[in-house]
Amino acid sequence: MKISLSILTVDFFNIEKALEELVLKTDYLHMDVMDGCFVPNLSFGPQVVSSLNRHLCLPLDTHLMVTHPKSYVEAFAKAGSRYITFHVESEDDVLSTIDEIRRFGALPGIALKPKTEIQTILPYLPLVDMVLIMSVEPGFGGQSFQRSAVYKAKQLFELKKEKNYSYLINIDGGINDQTLPLVSSYVDLAVSGSYVLNSSDPLENLLKLKSID
Repeated sequence: MKISLSILTVDFFNIEKALEELVLKTDYLHMDVMDGCFVPNLSFGPQVVSSLNRHLCLPLDTHLMVTHPKSYVEAFAKAGSRYITFHVESEDDVLSTIDEIRRFGALPGIALKPKTEIQTILPYLPLVDMVLIMSVEPGFGGQSFQRSAVYKAKQLFELKKEKNYSYLINIDGGINDQTLPLVSSYVDLAVSGSYVLNSSDPLENLLKLKSID
C-alpha cells in the first residue's frame, strides 16, 4: 500500500530527525492546511510546504481544509504541491476551483467529510485526479476510524472501474494496521500520521502499513 505521511502531529522542533528515515520509505507527504474556520484548528502555510519541497524528494499531497480554497491554490501550487485537494463542502465553486488548480500546474483532488454522500461528488469524478475519503471529522489528528468510510471506498472503487475513471482513491483518518485492511482492496493510498509519528518505532509502523495489500 502506498502511504501519504501526514505531518500534522510532527514535533516541528525536531522535524528533520523525525522524518529522516521515514521520507526514504513513504510515498507522499500529506500537508493538512486549516484556516480555523472550515475546521476549528489552524496549521501551516505555503512557506512550510515550500521548505519541505526544497529539501525532500517526495510528492506533496496538500489537503485544503478551508472555507475558500480557490484563494489558496496559487500559493500552495507555487510552493510545490503535486496534488491539491479541497472539500466539496467548502463555499467556493467546485468547477472553478478545479480549473484554478490545473491552471497553476497542480493535480486537483476533491475531499468529502464522513457525513457527505458519494452522490455529492459524482459530477466531478471525471475531472479530478484524486478523491479523498475522510474517515474522521477533519481538523484534528488521532481520531478513531469511522467504518462508513469502507462503503464509500467500495463505491468509489466500483465507479472507477465501471466508468474507467483515472482518479486515485485516498483515505484519511484513524489509519493503522487494524483499519487499513478494511479498505486496502479499494484504495490506492492512505494517509497516516499519529499511528506512525506518535509510536515508539515510527519506521516499523510505517513499514507495517506499506506491507498491507
